[in-house]
Amino acid sequence: MAFELIDLPYDDTALEPAVSAKTLSFHHGKHHKAYLDKTNKAIEGTDLAGKSLEEIIHHAEGSGNKGLFNNSAQSWNHAFYWNCLSPSKTAPSGDLAAAIDRDFGSLDDLKKKLKDTAVNHFASGWAWLVAKDGKLSVTDTHDAGTEVTAGIKPLLVIDVWEHAYYIDRKNLRPAYVDAVVDELLNWDFAAENLARDGAWSYPA
Repeated sequence: MAFELIDLPYDDTALEPAVSAKTLSFHHGKHHKAYLDKTNKAIEGTDLAGKSLEEIIHHAEGSGNKGLFNNSAQSWNHAFYWNCLSPSKTAPSGDLAAAIDRDFGSLDDLKKKLKDTAVNHFASGWAWLVAKDGKLSVTDTHDAGTEVTAGIKPLLVIDVWEHAYYIDRKNLRPAYVDAVVDELLNWDFAAENLARDGAWSYPA
């Protein structure tokens, strides 16, 4: 069965002015959909049809199928990213807040690390907040790279491909990153991921 493009968990105007409806329309409806369509086309009629998206990503990486990896990983990354954003401002609490203080010193220190990682990543990629063996860290991956294959648990991600911000910000990636980190990150989703048994999975 083919994978379906997940709906955004909010209206396309809900993230304005930080992220415009026009950006979401292109990013979700064009870019994300194209990755998913290419994934579906690549697995149609093969032994991978009916597998989870995570299984397909692992298979593509292990077999060196770069085209399938790029499209399937980007499909996963984008679906995860939409859930990492919230139109209502949230804040870490409970176990997540305690882990942030323990591993970064403070929420402000974590935000600075996320911003620096996202802004300074060369060319296209992703900045992640992840957990491994209960310890939090900030990482980045290039192009379609995804932490879902790394044996660690993604909590949040920031898309730093130009299509995530160019319509609104032109080449001003720092302005986009500031807006996402300061206003839009869904800390409730991060807390759910920290408490989750295993990593978030693409809806079947």
